[in-house]
Formats: sequence, C-alpha cells, structure tokens
Amino acid sequence: MSAPLPRRSILEIATYVPGRAVLDHARPSIKLSANEGALGPSPRAVAAFRDAADEIWRYPDGSATALRAAIGKRFGLDPARIVCGCGSGDVLLLLAQAYTGPDTEVISSAHGFLMYPIAARAAGATPVAAPEVNDTTSVDALLACVTPRTRAMFIANPNNPTGTYLPIDALRELRKRLRDDVLLVIDSAYAEYSRAADYSPAAELVDAADNTVMTRTFSKFFGLAGLRLGWAYCPAAIADVLNRIRGPFNVALPTQAAAIAVLEDEPFARASKAHNDRWLPWFEAELRALGLAVVPSNANFVLVRFPEDAKHNADAANAFLNERGIIPRKVAAYGLPDCLRITIGTEAELRAAVDALAAFMG
Repeated sequence: MSAPLPRRSILEIATYVPGRAVLDHARPSIKLSANEGALGPSPRAVAAFRDAADEIWRYPDGSATALRAAIGKRFGLDPARIVCGCGSGDVLLLLAQAYTGPDTEVISSAHGFLMYPIAARAAGATPVAAPEVNDTTSVDALLACVTPRTRAMFIANPNNPTGTYLPIDALRELRKRLRDDVLLVIDSAYAEYSRAADYSPAAELVDAADNTVMTRTFSKFFGLAGLRLGWAYCPAAIADVLNRIRGPFNVALPTQAAAIAVLEDEPFARASKAHNDRWLPWFEAELRALGLAVVPSNANFVLVRFPEDAKHNADAANAFLNERGIIPRKVAAYGLPDCLRITIGTEAELRAAVDALAAFMG
C-alpha cells in the first residue's frame, strides 16, 4: 500500500523555527528573541478581550467589518480594500497561493523574512534570493533576478532580521521598473517603529497601481502577538481574490475586539514609540562601545555581528547569554551565522543584556 504524496515543493520547505521562548533551566529568563512589544499589551485591549469572553460561543464577523473600519480610520485607508488574516504570515501564504504556482518564481532579498520562501514553496513556486548590499535590500539586485517566470516579489521594509530599510523613493523606482504582471508585496510589519524621514509603509504605492500590496501586523508595535492578527491593504481586485480563498472566519472574535481597542489607545501607541525611540539608539551605542558591530536598525531590534574566533563568535555569545537567562534570536537560517538578533525589551532587560555581553566580550 502507498500513502498519499504531497507536492514535491512542500517537502523542500525548511520548517519555520520561531525564536526560542524558554530555556532548559527553571530560572527566570529574559526573552529577546521574537521582537514582541516591550510594553506588553494595551490595558484597553486586555479589557476588550476579557469583555468578549461571554460571546465566544458565537462565530466572529467573518468579514471583520468593524475591525477593518478601525484599521482604515487609524491609517487613512479604504476598509473595503483591507483583508485580515491569522497573522501577516497567513496573508503572505494567501498571496503566494493566489498569484504564484508551479513553474513560477518568487523573489525576495537574501536575508529577508523566512516566510517568503516558505510561502513560495507551499504554492509550488521556486523562491529566488537576491543579494543584499551592506545588509540592505538592493533594488538593482532584485530586478536582476526577474525572469519570464517571475510572478511575485516579497520585500520586508524595514527588513527582518537586519533592521535596514529602503526609502520610499527606492520603492517607487522598483515598482516603476518591475513588470506590471509581477505582484509586489511590501511587508511593513515594523512600520510603526520607523524614525526615518524618508521611510513610508508604502500605502501610496498600493493606491497608485493595480499590482502592489502592503501587509501589516498587530504582533509587534500593538502587542497582540498571541492573538495572531495581520492584514493587507490591496488594490480592489486583489482584495477580492484574497477574500475568495481565505478562511471564512479567520480572525477570532476576541482578537477583533482587542485589536479595535488597541487602535483607539493613543497613549499606549505614544508610549510604545517613545520607548523604542529612546532605548534602541541607547542599546546600539552600548553594544558598539563593547566593540561589537551593529547594523543600524529602523525597527524594534538590532542585528549584532560577532567576531569569528571560537571564543567570541555568535554561537558562543548565544550560549553565554542563555546561561545568564537571556534569549536572543539565532539567525543562521537567514544566512547570518555570525549574528544574533536582539529585541528592544524593557530598560531592565536591555541593561541586563549589555552587562552580560560586556562580561562575554571581556
């Protein structure tokens, strides 16, 4: 007897391994591996989630009508062109499923988010990695990878795990030079943290074309990673396609309630932004003072490059930090074996990380 066989491309997927959440020992740990919001959840979101408990026997609004309206109001977007999903990874998979497939190619940058090649292979497409320049996505390198088989291009901006970004003018140039039949997906998961004057999440590119999509998430800045909510802003025709294939009730009722509440919590948003604006540059400066190379970040994490010698390399640093109860993110799977990615946590967490790395480097 023979078992059912999946598509060959499925078996070529390297399973996504998230940042480590716990250590083997029972001591308290500091988790700086998943880029979760440093301030935790909004109190208003928690209250809304709890208030929704009595309604969890009912199906959620399958169209997420109130949630899409709240997103549209917050960001000045047309709610009819917003599609919500179970995390932005869900939306990325839907886009690949809808617009790519066998005998097609999906391009992303060499150190881009691991979900892009996974989404491509899950759809039967071939992922193509474009080289980066100085740990930054390169427009010319992306375009050089385009072939007649190219159907989609995924770009994280700011990029995860490097924290680097492309200015909006560079994205405009990319869209201008890219074939009209190639879907351009701009993943702006870390947009709220940006401090760069020439940065934009790229909603204006979506409005200006029929082939560009912006994706966003509630997992980082808005502190709702455990509720799994992401969304896409699309041309009307693409929104229609995604709504045809997404799950009919793909955003849970309490998730919708909590997300609407956090969008209305302006004090929480201001505090989240102020915290990152203060402690990201402080942490970068402290790490550089220790002699470590730090990639300038436009997000809520830093990519730290370690020396090559066995005593001070990234694996040794990770083991040392773990012994101190600190969990960074190993990024060898991203093609960066000499680096660790470290989330901007609370002041106490960051000071503990600096003290531990000072002891390690000393």
